[in-house]
Amino acid sequence: MKKILIVYHSQSGNTAQLAQAVLKGASADAEVSLLPAMEAGVADLQACDAVIFGSPENFGYLSGGLKDFLDRTFYPLEPYQLNIPYGCFISAGNDGSGAVRQIERIAKGYPLRKVADPVIVKGQVSESGLSRCEELGATFAAALSMGIF
Repeated sequence: MKKILIVYHSQSGNTAQLAQAVLKGASADAEVSLLPAMEAGVADLQACDAVIFGSPENFGYLSGGLKDFLDRTFYPLEPYQLNIPYGCFISAGNDGSGAVRQIERIAKGYPLRKVADPVIVKGQVSESGLSRCEELGATFAAALSMGIF
């Protein structure tokens, strides 16, 4: 069974709720690890077949916690050229585009392959936002298990 790593940062709890929805969607077709960004590390990325990032939008940017994870893992993993598929979800107070743009820019350096459109949930977490995140997880896991990416 393919392995998906979900790495997220949450201060208010909104992004954690979205991460749980992604986990719920992905669990049927993949082995899934859900880790807060401050607890995840190099070995976690090396052990997965794909990764999904979750971040709040902070001041129009990626959260410090997720940025820290990416900073801590980049140089140790640089020689491996991971090139694994990734997706992301954003809990946004604004439009979320700044956080998405930063994840995409950083992912190019690893390199990681973007294989899904980002899910941006604006404002308070809603049933619609949770449903979209669950769908992200389910679609991501199904495509990975079928070898689409």
